[in-house]
Amino acid sequence: MCRIGWSGALMLIAAATPPARAELPPLIPRDVLFGNPDRAGPQLSPDGKHIAYLRPDDKNVLQVWVRTVGKDDDAAVTQDPKRGIRQYFWAFDNKHLLYLQDAGGDENFHLYAVDLGAKKTRDLTPFPGVRVQGVDLEPKVPDQIVIGLNKRTKGLFDAHRVTLSTGEVKLDTENPGTVVGWTTDADFQIRAATSAKPAGGYDLLVRDKPGAEWKTVKSWPSEEQGAPVLFGTDPNTLYLIANDNANATRLVKLDLATGKEEVVAADKEYDVGGVMVDDKRRVPVAASFTRARTEWQALDPAVKADLETLTKLRRGDFSVTSKTTDDTKWLVGYTTDDGPTAYYLYDRGAKTAAFLFVNNSKLEKVTLARTEPVEFTAKDGLTIRGYLTKPAGVEAKNLPAVLYVHGGPWARDSWGYNPAVQWLANRGYAVLQVNFRGSTGYGKAFLNAGNREWAGKMHQDLIDGMDWLVKAGVADPKKVAIMGGSYGGYATLVGLTFTPDVFACGVDIVGPSSIPTLLRSIPPYWAPMKAVFTKRVGDLEKEEEFLKARSPLYMADRITKPLLIGQGANDPRVKQAESDQIVEAVRKAKKEVRYVVYPDEGHGFARPENRLHFFAIAEEFLATHLGGRAEPVGDLKGHTGQIK
Repeated sequence: MCRIGWSGALMLIAAATPPARAELPPLIPRDVLFGNPDRAGPQLSPDGKHIAYLRPDDKNVLQVWVRTVGKDDDAAVTQDPKRGIRQYFWAFDNKHLLYLQDAGGDENFHLYAVDLGAKKTRDLTPFPGVRVQGVDLEPKVPDQIVIGLNKRTKGLFDAHRVTLSTGEVKLDTENPGTVVGWTTDADFQIRAATSAKPAGGYDLLVRDKPGAEWKTVKSWPSEEQGAPVLFGTDPNTLYLIANDNANATRLVKLDLATGKEEVVAADKEYDVGGVMVDDKRRVPVAASFTRARTEWQALDPAVKADLETLTKLRRGDFSVTSKTTDDTKWLVGYTTDDGPTAYYLYDRGAKTAAFLFVNNSKLEKVTLARTEPVEFTAKDGLTIRGYLTKPAGVEAKNLPAVLYVHGGPWARDSWGYNPAVQWLANRGYAVLQVNFRGSTGYGKAFLNAGNREWAGKMHQDLIDGMDWLVKAGVADPKKVAIMGGSYGGYATLVGLTFTPDVFACGVDIVGPSSIPTLLRSIPPYWAPMKAVFTKRVGDLEKEEEFLKARSPLYMADRITKPLLIGQGANDPRVKQAESDQIVEAVRKAKKEVRYVVYPDEGHGFARPENRLHFFAIAEEFLATHLGGRAEPVGDLKGHTGQIK
């Protein structure tokens, strides 16, 4: 619930804004940045006749809508009551739309099928407590899909084959105990599997046909990564993304009969990001590398002219979000740093693109900030890269700043529009995003440099980034906050406990406070990946004291700066207990902490009402402790936030 008096307090803070920030553009309302989009995630039907997309209904709940290409006959085809749909896709029969939905953020996703002709929705996996993980479709078998279900045992996903016309769910391949991913061939039969090794790393398993014996054809140790992408039309051709014999992951063509490998796409420093595939010929035709920006490399002459045309179409980084079965039409999205995502329908034959819409038209009416790639040298000499967003309209000198830390931690920040970053910049903060060691995309040496460095060198990289920002004259060293979600929330807690004098305050969203309790409470289906955590974080069975020494919970009495925590009650990854225990410890030490729990959320805040509520609290918190601008809270309806 909102506290009485916030609105007046925030108005006073805004009124007291220093004259130096008078040139900042007008405040962007939070609901423009954190509310639901106009339309998002469009997907072109396989026959090219319809476009589906996410759009809020009259109750502001995201539903899937469908319209005929070239017409304004859109209509909602789903009726989700509260949480909103975020993951959906077309079936190749053009008759069904499929979507995934969980209950209150528990991540036990069910797979639903909407029969567009009959206007009926079925839960294809009505199994309590069971999660759908991985969905595979094949144009040649349009009435079937292959999914993973942990129905037999919570810790393992068996492959199941679902028939859309009848709703039948049938066990296809039983998990032998270590498989974390399945791959189908050109005949839509499961012929490859990625298996987690007990000591870390992965094995590539392949079989000649369903029911045949699995054979290990490649093995990657814990320091390397590898996984199959697709089978070619030749049953002995398998494309992989892997970094054995190289620093960065490469796209490789493997001949299963001879064991010979051919490199298809590679960069010495940056990992392969995405792969574009010709579904009929079953060959990769383009690959992307996310350097400072995302860049596409043509692998097939057939798409070279298309990529060149799309590169010139408008400012931003593009991706092909869907395409027709005959590959003549593409739906293309353009992401930029200072505006909404724009979508086009691209005709490959004519080499022309028809504008469809932007995901949030309100963003076209406000002034957003530009994001620039940056790099600096860490304390031990390692080159660290990231992104800096400076507030628009003012000189970037001696500003309050926010170190905004990404989650994962085995993920990375990329260039492009980020609502939280734009919100912070609009309020007058310089925002630094650091791809600290352990982040992905920069090759295995950089990734492995983060092993066993939680609260160690990974945190030092963040401190080095903040120091770089201060030395550049951009940030006021007395007015820097640290903020993030998931691992970024953990990094926030580390910042306030391990380096208590560095930051002015911290905002932790669903961040773990104790590595031992985190590892003991992970979902059972993460069990095959236990060795990954042991390698990259530490061995819970043998090194609990080491892990405690890297856990903010046991240093809560060192906190001297204000802390705000947001938590979803149904979070299966970082349980509510992680936040409960650090709040209890901080209050026991008589230090300041504000705590908000959302009973209908999980690992993050999916409902716009809850996002708006939490960021209103965070905005007041940051304005109080850093001196930035703030929008009055206003009348917030529909949220479930509970101040603890």
